[in-house]
Amino acid sequence: MFWEAVGAVVLGFALSWAAAHRLADRLPSRRVVLGTGALGALFGALITHAALGPGHALGTLLGAVAVAAVVLSLLLRPASRLRRSAAT
Repeated sequence: MFWEAVGAVVLGFALSWAAAHRLADRLPSRRVVLGTGALGALFGALITHAALGPGHALGTLLGAVAVAAVVLSLLLRPASRLRRSAAT
């Protein structure tokens, strides 16, 4: 379980870093995003490990990434849209 937790934190950190890099204008500060991704993945690994049981490391890591993605999506702000007049 220890290596599953470490792997989940690393994957959550990588996912949150990619989201912060790609969607920097729609997310809060980078520190919040990185912490949320890592903790979301750790929580996802805990839940998935409890549901699947021992011996399912790949499934646990996939569940961790899925939960981290959902938690990170809750941080997204709407994109600002430029309004153009119809008479251009």
